[in-house]
Amino acid sequence: MQKETHTFTPNAYSAPAKIFHWLIVLLLIVQYTIGWLMPDVGRDTQPIGLISWHLSIGSLIVLVVVARLLWRWTHPAPAALKTTSLFLQQIAHFTHVILYALLIAFPLMGWANASSRGWPVSLFGVVPLPPLSPKGSSVGHLLGDAHQLTVWILLALVGLHIVAALYHHLIVKDDTLKRMLP
Repeated sequence: MQKETHTFTPNAYSAPAKIFHWLIVLLLIVQYTIGWLMPDVGRDTQPIGLISWHLSIGSLIVLVVVARLLWRWTHPAPAALKTTSLFLQQIAHFTHVILYALLIAFPLMGWANASSRGWPVSLFGVVPLPPLSPKGSSVGHLLGDAHQLTVWILLALVGLHIVAALYHHLIVKDDTLKRMLP
């Protein structure tokens, strides 16, 4: 009988960091799917069905990202691998900062837009959330327009993040990707 061997990476991310990462990935997949399937939002649109789900999942994304940032603040990421140049480390850091900022700002823009429409925002109908802009607010409506444009920026950065992970795994052949896998 052959003994099974396991690859252990001492510089792997902690279990909570991995859970936060993959939970955010899952929430973004669900959120983007709902965003593309839900009806266009117009003047008389009501926050029901997929729109209500979209608002709740957006709120949950903010909550999970803030929790992840608090975890990251108290539990630093493992050191960069020696195969990663300083230049790539700086690009990775900058990309992560922008990703975190967008993952918070993006849902907040949608929430402010919902508030400007007079829609109540809650976490799955259980936890009501305060409005981020007054009803009829032109700033809230403008943030809604920015929300629709930012969807593409966030998607592009997520794509870049995936390409970078695959680059490390397939070309550099280091453990960068393995450090975040469950």
